[in-house]
Parts: sequence; C-alpha cells; structure tokens
Amino acid sequence: MPILIARNWWSWVVRGLVAILFGLATLTWPGITLAALVLLFGAYAFVDGVMAIVSMFRAPVAFERWVVLLLEGIAGILAGIVTVFWPGITALSLVILIAAWALVTGAFKIAAAIRLRRHLTHEWFLALSGAASLILGVVFLLVPLAGALAISLYIGLYAVVIGVLMMALGFRLRRWEHGPHTGMGEPLPSH
Repeated sequence: MPILIARNWWSWVVRGLVAILFGLATLTWPGITLAALVLLFGAYAFVDGVMAIVSMFRAPVAFERWVVLLLEGIAGILAGIVTVFWPGITALSLVILIAAWALVTGAFKIAAAIRLRRHLTHEWFLALSGAASLILGVVFLLVPLAGALAISLYIGLYAVVIGVLMMALGFRLRRWEHGPHTGMGEPLPSH
C-alpha cells in the first residue's frame, strides 16, 4: 500500500515552482521597489498558503499532519492578505511580517517533517525547507534594517532554495507512490 501523502506529490512541486519563480523574479530585479516587493511577496505567500490548504484537504483523515498544513496555509494566506490590504507597508514592517511568516511556516514544516519521518525514512527535504525558513526569519529579526536591496536578495535566495527543496520532496513522494518501497518507513493507514 503506497504512502497516502504521496498522492499529493504534485502540490509540493507546484509550491516549489511558484517559490522558484518568485525567487527568480526578486533576484532578476533586485532594485525592485518596495511596493512591488510587497505585492510579489503577498502573492507568493497567498498562493503557497492556498496550496498548503489544498494539500490538507487531500490528506487522509487518519494522517495527523493535516493540522500542520492547515496552520501553515492560514499563515501564508494571512501574510498575503496583510500585504494586499496594507500596500503602504514600511520596509521595517515588511521585514517583520516576513520574519514572522518565515518563523511560523518553518516551525510547521519541521513539525511536519518529524511526523513524515515516521513513514518515510531518509526524508530531509521538508526539514531543510523548514530550517531555511527559520534561518530567514532569524536573519530578518537580527538585521531588520538591512535595506531594500539586501531584503530583496535574501528573499530571492530563500525562495529559490525553498522551491528546489519542495520540488525535490514532491518528486521523491512521486517516486515513492509509483516505485518500490524498500528501505522506506511503514505506509500510512488507509482509513
């Protein structure tokens, strides 16, 4: 019986692709205005949150990770909404908002990775993406006035790294769903 979360492999790939596109956009235009960066981040956080909630609805009821996906999705959607309804946000406020979002989603990703590890051994992509989120959050809290260019570069690099890790996790789950399961953890219950 395949691991049931593997059915959602595509949502991790889509979330990763969106993150990479967002990261490349911020790296390509590092002199982006604060208003454009706010809207770009808001769109990314909102889409990522929606995709997390979509994954939650597709997760099996017996799989307790759905709560983590719900909370991660709500955090992303709220961050997206705040940036849309507060477009005149200052650079400092944006950095604090992104730091809070990164710390919350990073913690949820690490918690989800710990739960996933019970079923899929040698899985570290999700934990690394959570660690990257925590690092971004801490860096932004330590140097909140780094400047718009530095903020843009940090966010761009972070998004590309997260995107690659999410896509790798998605393709790993796809292989798990369609391939032999030797060396893997026990499958999730089907009910």
